[in-house]
Amino acid sequence: MNKTKLFCSMLFTGVLSIGAAQTQTDSTKVEKLEEVVVTDSRFALKRENSGKIITKITSQDLEKLQGQSIAEIIGRTAGVEVNGVRSNAGQNLSYFVRGGRNRQVLILIDGVQVTDPSQIANDYDLRLLNADQVESIEILKGASSTLYGTGAATAVINIKLKEASKKAFNLNLRSTLGTNQSSDEDAYAIEDFRNSIAVNGSLGKFNYLASFGQQYTDGLSAIEGGTESDAFNSYNGNVKLGYKFSNTFKLNTYVSFDRYKADFDDSFGMMDADNVSNSKQYRIGVSPEFKYNKGSITVNAAYNNVEREIESSFPSLFNAESIIVDAFNRYNFSDKFYTVLGVNFQDNQMESFSIPFGATDFSQTINPETAQFTITDPYANVVYVSDFGLNVNAGLRLNNHSEYGSHLVYSLNPSYTVDLDFGYVKGLASYSTAFITPSLFQLFEPSFGNADLDPEENQTIEVGAEVSIKDNATFSLVYFNRNEENFIDFVDTGGFVFQYQNIDQSFTASGLEFVAQAKITKDLDLNLNATYTSLDEDLSLRIPEIIVNTRLDYKVFQSTQMSLSYQYNGDRQDVVFNNATFANDAVTLDSYGLLDFYISHKILNSKMTVFANVTNIFNEDFQELFGFATRGRGVNLGFNLNL
Repeated sequence: MNKTKLFCSMLFTGVLSIGAAQTQTDSTKVEKLEEVVVTDSRFALKRENSGKIITKITSQDLEKLQGQSIAEIIGRTAGVEVNGVRSNAGQNLSYFVRGGRNRQVLILIDGVQVTDPSQIANDYDLRLLNADQVESIEILKGASSTLYGTGAATAVINIKLKEASKKAFNLNLRSTLGTNQSSDEDAYAIEDFRNSIAVNGSLGKFNYLASFGQQYTDGLSAIEGGTESDAFNSYNGNVKLGYKFSNTFKLNTYVSFDRYKADFDDSFGMMDADNVSNSKQYRIGVSPEFKYNKGSITVNAAYNNVEREIESSFPSLFNAESIIVDAFNRYNFSDKFYTVLGVNFQDNQMESFSIPFGATDFSQTINPETAQFTITDPYANVVYVSDFGLNVNAGLRLNNHSEYGSHLVYSLNPSYTVDLDFGYVKGLASYSTAFITPSLFQLFEPSFGNADLDPEENQTIEVGAEVSIKDNATFSLVYFNRNEENFIDFVDTGGFVFQYQNIDQSFTASGLEFVAQAKITKDLDLNLNATYTSLDEDLSLRIPEIIVNTRLDYKVFQSTQMSLSYQYNGDRQDVVFNNATFANDAVTLDSYGLLDFYISHKILNSKMTVFANVTNIFNEDFQELFGFATRGRGVNLGFNLNL
């Protein structure tokens, strides 16, 4: 199958536009953009008119979190636990949101779904993304398949990359040096190096951005007590080009590559080993945009290629390709009624290779001619914003899958806002359904795959409230209840013969999410979130019942900023393979709390920022995963230069 030809033909099936975007001519409009959210409706709505509690990490927030990875930053938001970010830099990441796992979290980059069809969970690896390339992040929790399709069951993480500046030429340099060691070491050697460079600008109707990032981290073994360190090395490149043909039509394109090499140890015997994981990703996309009187037509089209190689006792190779074309029409009937009509197309395929026992060469285990499926989903979404406080967001999507047929999902999200002199009070409720498509590995792996799998189904109920005090504070509390059906599990069918199968039993996850953002004084800000999650035992692996994150930001001077942050994770259940019984034994991982400090100072007329971090100040010894190492006290220093 010639995917390049198919991709090219789809790129030009329509002309597109994001009609809600307006030209900014003054600072007032720029400030106003900070007050809107997009992910829950694809329209720029005031936060008070949104029926969801959306976490928004702005560029200003990211400035206070320099030196951290995107996974670390996301893992400090309400209801989100990213397991693996506090361990060795090459540790696999697990995304736990509302009792769900990787396959139930959908990640978007500049509005385009990103996945890895070669992974069992079909998830995107955030280790591939460089934080220096990111402009902002929105996190929408709950079932959102009506707008975003498969995988949007517990959260949609919408990552917006940086764009070109209005100047003809802009140069940004960032460099960070730091330590990387366990809590029982005190060498404090420089083992963590992170650097990035970006050039961007606008020349008349043409704009450009090119960025490159690099990370090299060593000094910490993957397993607890290991005597050999396991290095992590990554490179990232991104080029974005845009041309504005007229006030109604413009074209944006991008090309990016991300790659890393991670050493890892033997997780079965918990021994040092010379294992290596190599991952490469290439993405190319195009987005022509066209506006008309009361609306716009938008198409985001992308081609993604992933290559993974595992060098271990069981060497393997994986290659995957995906094409995604999301075309939608946004129309404003009035300033109170907004509609989205669209269709999303995906084409995924993969192949894998392994070395059979006793052989020396790779042989194909999964054939790409077989391991392939397409998805074609028409969808509709409407938003009503009344002048008396009532807001309604509703959607419908028909999933059409080449392997299992059709599946309907829908959502209804009313909210009511009361404007008051001091701000507003908002009550919200929602009922939404979602689906998770079986991965290519689960469907077509010759030994364990099952081509008769149906999609997993989720139903989520949310009830909550948000109180906003103008320019001073925002508080929110949300209760959620998520039901999971058709769970795809790895089942022992007898005689140690395993297969992926849908489970008849349903599972439930419920909980509370509390968020507080307050300006205590003119120069002191508080950010606090707490999550309580109650789970069926079958879903509870590594998911804490209680998570608390808090951060105090203090502006010492106009050019000097300090932050003190604390994260608490409660007890969690994990499993360890028992070599004697050939079964998993349950273990309890103790709770832990981590205190971090950050300071930054602007110099050279605010063109340069120098910053420092001290993480895990009290050098706490803890575990994220049983038997694996975690980072002790760490120190890093860096600068960011913008010319």
